[in-house]
Amino acid sequence: MKRDLSDSAATSFFPAVAFAAALAFSPLAIGAAPVVRIDGSSTVYPITEAVAQDFQRAKLHEVHVNIGVSGTSAGFAKFCRGETDVSNASRPILKKEMDECAKAGVRFYEMPIAYDALTVVVNPQNTFVNSLSVAELRKLWEPGAKGRINTWKDLNPAWPAQKINLYAPGADSGTFESFTEVVVGASKSSRSDVNTAEDHAVLAQRIADDKDALGYLSLDYYVENEKKLKAVAISDGKDAVLPTVANIRNGSYQPLSRPVFLYVNEKSLEKPAVKDFIDFCMKNAARLVVEANYLPLPARAYGENLERVTARKVGSVYGGENKARPRPEDMRKLLEALMHGS
Repeated sequence: MKRDLSDSAATSFFPAVAFAAALAFSPLAIGAAPVVRIDGSSTVYPITEAVAQDFQRAKLHEVHVNIGVSGTSAGFAKFCRGETDVSNASRPILKKEMDECAKAGVRFYEMPIAYDALTVVVNPQNTFVNSLSVAELRKLWEPGAKGRINTWKDLNPAWPAQKINLYAPGADSGTFESFTEVVVGASKSSRSDVNTAEDHAVLAQRIADDKDALGYLSLDYYVENEKKLKAVAISDGKDAVLPTVANIRNGSYQPLSRPVFLYVNEKSLEKPAVKDFIDFCMKNAARLVVEANYLPLPARAYGENLERVTARKVGSVYGGENKARPRPEDMRKLLEALMHGS
């Protein structure tokens, strides 16, 4: 189960507000407790949420962790302005974002934290869509599909002539960027007649409430709502595969598997609270990533993240592109590049 930082489910939608309220009513005066500032991806939020809860307990709440959920792109904008210590990201940092960080003098460490799967879902009342090919997804989501692919029959002649209502994360979401990159072939290229929400929990509920819905979201939010959503198996020239942990681990759920990241401001690590948080995160990530319904990296990977800090290996191995889709067995090469690259 996803755990909430204030032990109240309602605050999962307003994490920054919840933290501020908790601090206001704590024995510590405002400003007295060190604060770790995090923002960015709603996909990665459940992981940092779980880490923050355990970390604050371990620190007897003498350190405060403030997590916002503005989406990967908006999170990077704040990060590159120096407004946050850590940026949650469901895709690699882009060249233009790297340039903004460089202009502001923000150097960073790129830390893979888990594996996720973009999960295509329909309403459980939909009994005829059990699998889709990547080609069918492209046909449905590409910009030219607006006004042309409006019903299930338009997509597959064997299906009924019922309207399709599409749902997706908002334009600031790394999930949106990753999905469009992989499926359509260009980041942020999508038909415009789509219902959007930055919060994946809101997205899941809207799909659950609409019998004609089809959408996509992060694996965690599907797992949290699997009683009211139906996952669709995906084929890419081979047999259709469901987004299960086993299929992500063995590399068969392609091309919608992806690594997700933390980006850490190098200067922020001079603050004891931030350094302690990152140390705690990497030493406990294998357990907490599983609790957050994601697939952990190999155990050694988290130690290598910390070793890169010691070695001052800053920057990104992706070269500012969101094109890398390494399978779990290829993650070792990625980690070696992160560790030993310049």
